[in-house]
Amino acid sequence: MDMDDRPLILMTPCTQQKGAEFEDGSLSLSYRYVAAIQAAGALPWVIPASLGAEEIAACVRRADGVLLTGGDDVQPELYTKDLPPDLKRTVSEPDAPRDYLELKLVEEVFHQRKPLLAICRGHQLLNVALGGSLIVDIPTQLPQALDHRRYDLKNGLVHEVDLAPNSLLAGLVGQPQISVNSTHHQAVDRVPRPLRATGASPDGVVEAMELHPQEAALLPFLLSIQFHPERLYQQYPLYLKLFQAFVDAATHNRREPL
Repeated sequence: MDMDDRPLILMTPCTQQKGAEFEDGSLSLSYRYVAAIQAAGALPWVIPASLGAEEIAACVRRADGVLLTGGDDVQPELYTKDLPPDLKRTVSEPDAPRDYLELKLVEEVFHQRKPLLAICRGHQLLNVALGGSLIVDIPTQLPQALDHRRYDLKNGLVHEVDLAPNSLLAGLVGQPQISVNSTHHQAVDRVPRPLRATGASPDGVVEAMELHPQEAALLPFLLSIQFHPERLYQQYPLYLKLFQAFVDAATHNRREPL
């Protein structure tokens, strides 16, 4: 693909209260997301978390696809009214500007019908944005679950994920089960339409979501995953297929506007 013809992928960062330059408020994003998007043939574009609704909409219009990345917890107030103290203590400091940015991005993605890839926090944020809920803390609420906080193996394979037959993800990897990394303490709980769960770990935690078949026309591409393929694709090329499919959808969507 010609360098000037690569699709443009809008990516969301974390925010930092004190950055490297003058300790100003800053953005933070792992280079692994950037590298994965480049390896798949696209140009990465990191969007700041300080934009208003009109600017966010304009960015989505110029982008060919949107990637919601990982990071800290989504504000519980966005999906629950009553949070017991023992659960509240497990939640990280809120990042309200980022939550606002990503909620508006999801709204614009569906309004403008752009391809969407959501990873880890992005997977959870997407579920919340569409009316779903989250398991606030897996160890507390699901004490019999696997240990999903395997930061010691963030670049390795931790557990299996069973994929739904005829799902997008099963089709991309060409098999009914994959092995993934696992670095999270929260998880998707209630899955709302237009989504459906298409992948689960052995303990039942939702690891993948896609559009419900009856809602498939809403977007040209949607894949939402709890694990981190950007940390796996170099060692396990299977995971590059996820980014390539996303970038292919972004390229096709740009050249043939809906």
